[in-house]
This record gives sequence, structure tokens and C-alpha cells, in this order.
Amino acid sequence: MRSARSAARQAAAVAGVDVGGDRKLCDLVILCGSTVVCREERIAPESLPALCLAHDVVAVGVDAPSQWWTGSGRRAAEQALARERISCFPTPSREQAVASTSGFFDWMFMGERVYRALAHAYPLLTDARYAGGRVSFETYPYAITCAMLGKAVASAKQKRNQRRHLLERLGIDVSTLRSVDARDATLCALTAQYVIDGNAHAYGDAAGGYIRVPMMSETIVLDSP
Repeated sequence: MRSARSAARQAAAVAGVDVGGDRKLCDLVILCGSTVVCREERIAPESLPALCLAHDVVAVGVDAPSQWWTGSGRRAAEQALARERISCFPTPSREQAVASTSGFFDWMFMGERVYRALAHAYPLLTDARYAGGRVSFETYPYAITCAMLGKAVASAKQKRNQRRHLLERLGIDVSTLRSVDARDATLCALTAQYVIDGNAHAYGDAAGGYIRVPMMSETIVLDSP
């Protein structure tokens, strides 16, 4: 049976991007196996591809919607997560986001820049399964945590400590991952390892885009709460 520790030890370099607004920009973490080989904060989307290529990254997981929604209701991926009682923000149309004066959607516009910047070197994975080559894809740290720890254990309110303990359990040195954003970027990178290994579940469909989450053979038990 696949162990939690072996799941974090893949040969290929992978990257995760946590997406913020105009001030925070992005957090980037690149993993090679369980080793953090690159950690950048407040990095502009346009600077991501060069760093990923320099570290020979194969897949990039991004914590932001991969496309705006133009249909009615919610994206199929969001509906599927909701059926499993995993909450997430609904993705609006671009027109709705532009019209909003709250500033809430700033991170989604930043995500749009991320996917645009990555498009040439790391095109969006639009099929349900990975078939090789360099790709980027959408993922979601809370859903990742639910998959790894179980929905009864995963807690968004306790994410600061819980996700740090989860990464430690996976054999990752968290000493340089001091912020929640850095840890979330690392979870996105870990998911990239599952994607290229063929062990990720793709919620959604091609029309609304897929949200990819590790497919676990067993949940991980934390040594501490």
C-alpha cells in the first residue's frame, strides 16, 4: 500500500502556486521529491515560467480557477466538491468580476495572469487525465487537505497548524515555509506529484475546467493535532 511518505518522494520536479491579490502576488514552491528546492514569495505571474523551467519542473498546480464561468449555476467541479461537503468559492463570469467593486475577485484576476504566463511552457491540462509533458492545472488546498486527512479531520479554521503538521508528516522540511500561503503552494506542488503519477481525481468537466485533488489509498494520521 502506498505510504504517505513515499507519496511525497517522486523523481520529477513539481511546482505549486498560491495566488493572492495585487499586493501579495504569488507564492511559488518547487519540490524535488520531498525537498523544497525553490521558495519565492510576492512573485509576479510573469516570473513563474522561467523559474519552473530552470528547475526542470514537469507540472504546476495553481490555487486559482483555471477559467471564468459562463454558464448558469456553478461549475461542475464546484458542484462535485459541494456534493462531498467540501466548500469553495463559486467562480463568476469575467464580466461579473469586473463589475464587482468589493475587490474580492482580485486574486482570480491574478490567477488569470498566472495561467496566461504559464500557457506557452506549461499549457493547461484540459483532459481528465495526465498523458505526459509539461502542464499546469487547477487545484485547491482545502480539498487537498480533505483528501489527505479525511473530511472529518480537515479544518479550514485550523489550517495554519494543521497543514504544517501534514507537510511534516509527509517528510517535508517546513522551516522555510513560514506562511500559510507557502504551505498551500507546497500542497499544490504535492498534488502535481499525484497528477503525473496518475493518482489524482479530476472534479468537473472540460466545459468548466477540472479541479485536481490527490486520490488517496488511505488517509494520513497526524502525530499531533
